[in-house]
Amino acid sequence: MQQNIVNENKYTGFGTKKTFSSITKINKDSASERNPALEKSIEVFGNIGKTFGKMFILVIAGIFTVFPFIWMIISALKTKAEVMDVSKLFPAKAQWGNFVSIFTASPMLKYIGNSLFISVVVVAIQIITGAMLAYAMVFMRFRGRKILFAIVMGTYMLPAAATYIPSYIILAKLGLLNSYTGLIISDTINIFGIFLLRQAFMQVPTPLIEAAKMDGAGNMKVLWKVVMPMTKSSFITFGLMSFITMYNSYMWPSLITNDKKISLVSQGLRSFFIEGGAYGTEWPKVMAASAVIVVPLLVMFAFTQKWFINGIGGDTGVKG
Repeated sequence: MQQNIVNENKYTGFGTKKTFSSITKINKDSASERNPALEKSIEVFGNIGKTFGKMFILVIAGIFTVFPFIWMIISALKTKAEVMDVSKLFPAKAQWGNFVSIFTASPMLKYIGNSLFISVVVVAIQIITGAMLAYAMVFMRFRGRKILFAIVMGTYMLPAAATYIPSYIILAKLGLLNSYTGLIISDTINIFGIFLLRQAFMQVPTPLIEAAKMDGAGNMKVLWKVVMPMTKSSFITFGLMSFITMYNSYMWPSLITNDKKISLVSQGLRSFFIEGGAYGTEWPKVMAASAVIVVPLLVMFAFTQKWFINGIGGDTGVKG
């Protein structure tokens, strides 16, 4: 059904009358009426589709992430022949004795204890030194502050291998090779940690620091009583990442130590199970030892994942 609407506009000029007509056609049949229930159903199904799509992607990513750990545990329950047979995923009979032999036939607990001790001490020192240097570069005013930060970040561009020889010579002259002290003092500075804490400290309001100093607080008190609680997520993130790095360290400890009594887990794993070469390696025991070694890291992450994720995402706990 169509309706013609005629608008007549009359204009008179110089005694002459002119008429202009415009015709507008409106097709009422082509105009669809809105259906709120239908639109709501479409929106709901669209949201459900997006949710399932995200869940599908996360499940696939989770499978690829978790599979190496599952494969490691399954391999730890196999015999050596079954490990080398790639056509079978599961063992014919679970060899729980592989885990027992890790604790009875090898000093793996000693290696884990060494790694935990060294890692905890190193992380504590790195947090103290990193926080103090980051605080100085953010809240203290002195000449050459920007140059100091550029030098610190410039050292981060150096590959770690480039520092091995000079660090080895220094430790040798100090008589600290093959000792806990040498392992600890050679890792007392973490450039990434300094940068991470500096970025977190820059989000702390400067008036708050000035108010604390006006109340009589010194720099150390401001750092540990004011700044540190406000940037707790960054401290925990830095500590966890540093702990994992030190706990898994292999190359540098292998260069400066050769005493089995102070070997870390990576050194002990290689020296006890892998030194015979690929064909002589007891792969089931290697997998069992690897599964045991990773347990402290999983436990630590389980208790700190909330702050770790917040720290990685840039949430320092400071509210604007």
